[in-house]
Amino acid sequence: MMVELADAGTQGFDAGRLERIAPFLSQTYVDSGKLPNAQLLVARNGTPVHYTRLGTMGDDGRELRDDALFRIASMTKPVTSVAFMQLVEQCKVALEEPVTRVFPEFADLTVYAGGGGSIPFAPGTPAPPMRFVDLLTHMSGLTYGLQNRTNIDAVYREHNFDFARDHLESDGFIERLSKLPLEFAPGQGWNYSVATDVLGIAVERISGMRLGDYFAKHIFAPLGMADTGFGVAEGQSERLVDAYAYRPCQAPRMINAGATSKLNQGGTFDSGGEGLIGTIEDYHRFATMLLNGGELDGARIISPKTLRLMRTNHLPGNADLTEMSSSLFSEANNAGTGFGLGFAMVIDPARTLMPSSLGEFYWGGAYSTAFFVDPVERITMVFMTQVYPSSTYPIRRQLKTLIYSALTETYA
Repeated sequence: MMVELADAGTQGFDAGRLERIAPFLSQTYVDSGKLPNAQLLVARNGTPVHYTRLGTMGDDGRELRDDALFRIASMTKPVTSVAFMQLVEQCKVALEEPVTRVFPEFADLTVYAGGGGSIPFAPGTPAPPMRFVDLLTHMSGLTYGLQNRTNIDAVYREHNFDFARDHLESDGFIERLSKLPLEFAPGQGWNYSVATDVLGIAVERISGMRLGDYFAKHIFAPLGMADTGFGVAEGQSERLVDAYAYRPCQAPRMINAGATSKLNQGGTFDSGGEGLIGTIEDYHRFATMLLNGGELDGARIISPKTLRLMRTNHLPGNADLTEMSSSLFSEANNAGTGFGLGFAMVIDPARTLMPSSLGEFYWGGAYSTAFFVDPVERITMVFMTQVYPSSTYPIRRQLKTLIYSALTETYA
């Protein structure tokens, strides 16, 4: 891949200010060893105006490739959410329907009433019906083991639900999940969770297709996203970057080598919440489709009205995440941030304390990847690197600040 850049001035940017980005990333993160690599693509009206590629593929010291493959982790969630909403558009399922229509295993869910750890869970009160909209909005009462807050989180870790592709079939995942209490009654709170993995299995059961096959046919092929999928295509392992984990006051530790990763073999389970591998160019195409209201190069993925529903805040009373979230996670800044059907969005730009637009929507991944779509200024950004966790550095805020400070012509 070689990114063709438009003249920044014709797209309302100051070229000199955009040129601040690469030295900042180099000096602050890559040269200092905080990040092994950094890849950034900024576009306006779908036209790239800035591209940065820095660092290496990993411990072997090879220069980062333009077509490098990254673990995009939770940036899988918007793809899964779009896939589910395609089925909603076909009236094969509805947001307000109870999930038991697809998951009879969830018929007897209960709400946590105590216990766990060294003692059994106390008998919980019966949960009201969980709806599909609760899965999309992370208001289902499910959780993540990585939250590390509650006794329920601890049991999720025991079952290794966060990395189910390594050891569970999708039906087994649902069966085990159905035996555990919910952290709260569906619709009564917000907690970042495996809900989107459940949603991906719903796509499988409704469509009759494995999730990766559904994505390939109905999203990736129409958008020309040839390098994105669950796992790495045969013969392409040299393109997968190494993954790292943050260590205080030390260089990050390599935790998963691209060349020998399990991701080079098929998994037992396509994780709709975290499992995709892809390139920056592919995700740029996905983000541009979102910017265009669901269409790219003549391929209609979803309707503009459906997408507008997805990028509208669904938290009760137009609350932001500071009022609703019980999660410990870093894919969004909570102040001034709402949550819709698969995306976070800016509902109060002033409260975010960052340059932003009302209605800007976005998400990120655990390895510090990120994207945003600004439908007001018609800007998209995709950022790739590979250091866990995403809370390590304030790089998302810094990138937004640098990008918006280079804007000279606004549509607002």
